[in-house]
Amino acid sequence: MNTQQIHALLLVAVIALVTAAIRFLPLLLFGRKGKTSSYLTDLGNTLPYAIIGMLVVYCLKDVSFTKPPHGLPEAASLALVAFLHLWKRNTLLSILGGTLFYMLLIRLV
Repeated sequence: MNTQQIHALLLVAVIALVTAAIRFLPLLLFGRKGKTSSYLTDLGNTLPYAIIGMLVVYCLKDVSFTKPPHGLPEAASLALVAFLHLWKRNTLLSILGGTLFYMLLIRLV
């Protein structure tokens, strides 16, 4: 084996160990028995909304409202995402619909 193959093998081994540790760490820390702490329950209820908010801010941070197209594709896609989510309550549909609509707008318009 040459050094590149050894490096690749070690890299895969480290990735596998980290992935396994991430999967097993909650079981080791909290166990399978007992009630989930209220802190973790609150975090599980709050975190998805915080993540979505951060993603929206991140996606819109570089939009220029002073140069054409003045943020119109982003605004239209955001409106479509909100409409689809309020209508169907399906996160996957909302994200895919908004993404496809945005990609069509920036490519065709």
